[in-house]
Amino acid sequence: MKRKFLITILLIAFLYIASYIFVRQTHAEIWEKDNNAYVIFPQDKILYYMYRPISLIDGTITGMRFHIGRH
Repeated sequence: MKRKFLITILLIAFLYIASYIFVRQTHAEIWEKDNNAYVIFPQDKILYYMYRPISLIDGTITGMRFHIGRH
């Protein structure tokens, strides 16, 4: 039972990270005003709050910026 639980947790973590990478790659834009890259999350804040913990780590490591809605 412990092994199945561990595999389930690892699978959930993998899917979370993989889906974050997909969203990050498909929603990245260069903002003309400051020429910096931003991940633009949709107006619906669900994705933003779902990915907030990993985006903080990502921003610290890569310097990527994040924004909700259009600039």
